[in-house]
Amino acid sequence: MAEKILMPALSPTMTEGTLAKWHVSEGDTVEAGQVIAEIETDKATMEVEAVDEGTIGKILVQDGTENVAVNTLIAVLLEDGDSDSDMDSLMAGGDATVTETPVQTNSQAPSSAPVVETPKPLHKGDRVFASPLARRLAEQAGLDINTLTGTGPYGRVVKADVEQAQSAPVSAGVGVNTNVSTASAQNTGVASVAPVSTDNPFEPDYELQSINTMRKVIARRLTESKQTIPHFYVNMDIELDALLALRKQINDASDGSYKISVNDLVIKAAALALKRVPEANASWTDDGIKLYKSADIAVAVAIDGGLITPVVRASETKGLATISNEMKELAGLARDGKLMPEQFQGGTFSLSNLGMFGVDSFNAIVNPPQACILAVGAGKQKPVVKDGALAVATVMSATL
Repeated sequence: MAEKILMPALSPTMTEGTLAKWHVSEGDTVEAGQVIAEIETDKATMEVEAVDEGTIGKILVQDGTENVAVNTLIAVLLEDGDSDSDMDSLMAGGDATVTETPVQTNSQAPSSAPVVETPKPLHKGDRVFASPLARRLAEQAGLDINTLTGTGPYGRVVKADVEQAQSAPVSAGVGVNTNVSTASAQNTGVASVAPVSTDNPFEPDYELQSINTMRKVIARRLTESKQTIPHFYVNMDIELDALLALRKQINDASDGSYKISVNDLVIKAAALALKRVPEANASWTDDGIKLYKSADIAVAVAIDGGLITPVVRASETKGLATISNEMKELAGLARDGKLMPEQFQGGTFSLSNLGMFGVDSFNAIVNPPQACILAVGAGKQKPVVKDGALAVATVMSATL
């Protein structure tokens, strides 16, 4: 029996994602456990495996399609003995929100195919929804994306719509933008448009860079955090010379099996401090304050297109070598976009360290629903007063 392949929920909070890439094509035979697609969420890109063997009968959501809702029909898997009519029957009985993406715009369709109404362009305010590839191709071709009729899921403009518009004669129904920056053809990662605003004729030329799902979520969550959580900051300068001497002693004795960083020591110190002051290892809820029993330290890691906070769980119970090796592994997975939800969700306290960039000090934004975030600056040699005399010490600024 033909089976539906649905947009998976890759985390408890996921409601939609981007179908980044198909690893199979229509007609391909797949086995259970074979990777068939990559799904991009707000945190990472994850592989989707086939749960059964069979043949890919139909792909309904194309590569690069954004904002695909969880449980949307994205493809159909045919088992041995299934026919095209079985697939058509499955799709005809599927969700009303699922629209088949036609490969042609013929006026006649095979009698066995379900009748598909050509959707109208999907607008949200003045914005037409389109796949990133379609937008890029339209810009390179000098087509106005706002005038194209989308045939993709939910009326989204897809690659086939742009190609169809390119092959059609220029008419009132196909807008041609003759004022497109040539940068768009040279840099496929950035969507570029010339200034067309009539509200501000003095606006200089600009490039409009598209925003991925991760950055949209970061912007929304941190804006909400700054607006709804009362932030206050406490700052302390910490002398590091004893810590640096300890770090050297530990690393010299490791025989290369691990290498402790200052950040690893800060993770451990923060975890021990949270056990001494459990009121800080907490989250606010309307029903009461959650006091967490373990110090699960979320560490900010910069990645292409955003930021993610992998979690070193129960840091208070782990040795420095374990913390160091675990942090290196998590950071590597984060930069490769391979973190699993359990590796970046559920932290109780956050740490953001910009010391390696030479930043003296900064104020970080609380990562909800946590109560605290520690911002760590660079350790630098500075003059200090000891016992009434001027001396030099390595000093690090930390802001909670």
